[in-house]
Amino acid sequence: MWTRLPSSALRLTGADRVDFAQGQMTGDLRGAPTPGVVACCFLNVRGQIEFFARAYKRQGDVYLHLDAGQAPALAARLRRYIIFDQVELEDLSAELRTVHVWGGQGVPGWDPAGGDAQSVELAGGTVLAGRVNRAGEPGVDLHYLTRQEPEVLAALGGEETGLAQLDAARVRAGIPDVVRDGFTGTLLPEVGLDVGGLLPAISYRKGCYVGQEIMARLEARGNARYHLARLAGEGLPDHAEVTREGRAVGQAGLHAAGLSLARLRKELAQGEAVEVGGVPATVQLLTPIPSANA
Repeated sequence: MWTRLPSSALRLTGADRVDFAQGQMTGDLRGAPTPGVVACCFLNVRGQIEFFARAYKRQGDVYLHLDAGQAPALAARLRRYIIFDQVELEDLSAELRTVHVWGGQGVPGWDPAGGDAQSVELAGGTVLAGRVNRAGEPGVDLHYLTRQEPEVLAALGGEETGLAQLDAARVRAGIPDVVRDGFTGTLLPEVGLDVGGLLPAISYRKGCYVGQEIMARLEARGNARYHLARLAGEGLPDHAEVTREGRAVGQAGLHAAGLSLARLRKELAQGEAVEVGGVPATVQLLTPIPSANA
């Protein structure tokens, strides 16, 4: 079972590619193995999320996998910070496609006991594969050349599953999607991307990056007023304001299968009644994952 992912992509090359990316992103790329994959965000100076990406560290490049349409804006941002760095950026969005294989089943050459990033031979070519949890259990993202798509999909076989079903599974599992849930402009701890969330995308020990000072304050004080929760209700509008007794208490993401993920104020209790764009809903709290700060 596999799902096509709307995607865009950047490739960083040059001698300074890893150090340059390290100074821009929240994840610890330098500390990752080669090959390896790191979930990360790119923040503004106020610590708010501008982009979410998965960064693949490879022998000769860094590959950034992003949601559809994100690559040109991230490339423009990164170029503003290139001064003396030996780094080149290339937008590969038109050349590459991505599918997610649920559970990683049926991927020829994939080693379930191997690293999180692997190269596999598929349909007569080399395909980049990454272990990614998109539906509540680890699956495999496959990144391949657009011209390879018919052969790659034929080699996978199985059943194509629509993006709506993948969204329903990830919302049930409590896994946020920054773009699809409309969480751009929020803080990482507010939307499940902190070290205790289901999609950790930050290291507090990696050194400086844009927005790092704000994140360090949040870690030290532990005073984020919002966190990620689920809302249950039928017909909830996407990306709508969440209110309780007429007061704004958060924002909802994408609605799927009777549920939405939401950035909610922490004082809201399990089972509490709220409204999403005027539609009744019930709060479902998510259980944090115990984790030492990375």
